[in-house]
Amino acid sequence: MSVFIFTGTRPEIIKTAPVLLELVRRGIDFIYIHTGQHYEYEISRRFIDELGLPEPHVEFALNNSRPASQMGEIMIRVEKAFGELKKKPRVTLVQGDTNSVLAASLASLRFGIRIGHIEAGLRSYDWRMPEEHNRRMVDHISDYLFAPTELAKRNLEEERVLGQIYVTGNTVIDAIDLYFDRVAEVENSVLEKVKYDEFALATFHRAENVDDPKNLKSFVEVLRRFPIPIVYPIHPRTKKRLEEYGLLNTVKSLRNVQLLPPMGYFEFLALMKNCRFIMTDSGGIQEEATHPAIRKPVLVLRSSTERPEAVQAGFARIVGLNPNVILAESERLIASYPSLPDKSPFGDGKAAKKIIDLIEKDLL
Repeated sequence: MSVFIFTGTRPEIIKTAPVLLELVRRGIDFIYIHTGQHYEYEISRRFIDELGLPEPHVEFALNNSRPASQMGEIMIRVEKAFGELKKKPRVTLVQGDTNSVLAASLASLRFGIRIGHIEAGLRSYDWRMPEEHNRRMVDHISDYLFAPTELAKRNLEEERVLGQIYVTGNTVIDAIDLYFDRVAEVENSVLEKVKYDEFALATFHRAENVDDPKNLKSFVEVLRRFPIPIVYPIHPRTKKRLEEYGLLNTVKSLRNVQLLPPMGYFEFLALMKNCRFIMTDSGGIQEEATHPAIRKPVLVLRSSTERPEAVQAGFARIVGLNPNVILAESERLIASYPSLPDKSPFGDGKAAKKIIDLIEKDLL
C-alpha cells in the first residue's frame, strides 16, 4: 500500500505528525507533500523540523495568496507531482479544512485516488468562514471520513455523505501526548521571557477578524482594558494589518500587553500550560486546551465554533468580539475559576493508530 499525505499549514503539520510517525513506525510506504500554504518559516516549515518529521518528498512555495488562485496553483503542482509517479498511491490523507486540503482532495479525485479526511464532520454553520466551505466539500468527496467525535459523526450522517464514517478522536491529542515531554526542555527559557507572574494568553489571526478594521479595533480595545496582563505571540498577518490600520504602535505602548514573535510548538504549549486562561479565534487551540496536561478555560473570539464539544465540556465560552462581553467574561473567569474535566472530549490520544488500522484493514 502507498499513501499520499499532505500538509500546508502549521495546524496541519502538528495534527498530521502522529499519522506520519505511525506510517513510519509500521513501515508503510508513503509520499509526503508539503504545499507551503503557510510560507513563513516561523509559522510552518519550522514545525516539520521541530517535530522531527520526515522530509517532504515534494515541497513548494506558493506564488499566489488569494484563495482561488492559491487553490488553482496547488492543484496544478499536485497534479504534476501525481503525473510523475510510476505507481499510483491507494489513498490520499488530508487533515482539516484549508485551501491545501481542498485542492489536494480535488486533485486526488481527478486521478481516481481514494481520499481519507482526518478531522471530518466539523461544522460551524457559519458561511462567512472559508474553512466551512472547504471542510464540507472535502467531506462529500471523501471515501474515508475520520470523525473526531460522535457529534462530528452525526453531522456527517445528517448530510448523507457517501464515504465510510469512523470515530477516531482528534490527532491533536495524540500530538500533545507524543511531544509534551519536550515542553520541559523549553519551559524555563520561555517563562523567563514573560514579564508577568500571572497572565492570559491571546492569539488572534483569522482573516475575517484581522482583515476587518472594525474587528481589529475591537480586539485592540479588549487588550487596552483587559483586567490582567496578556502575553500575545503575534501572527505575521495580524501584525501587518495592525500596521496598515495604524494600530500597531498603540498595541506596543500598552503596559499590560507583551508582544512575542511566533512561537514554536513546544514553546507555545509551555505558555498554554502556565497561563491563567486563553482567549483566541483559533480552532485548534480550543482542542489543545482540553488536553489533561493543559486544562485551561478558553474565551472564543468568534460568534460560532466548529468545536462545540469544548463548550459542552465546560472548557470554552463563545464571546464574540464585543469588548464589553469579552471583558465581563474575563472578570468572571478571574473571580470564579471553573472546575474542568480530567478528560478531553476530543479523544484518548490513539486517533492516529485507529486511522492507520482502518486504512490498512481496508486497503491491504
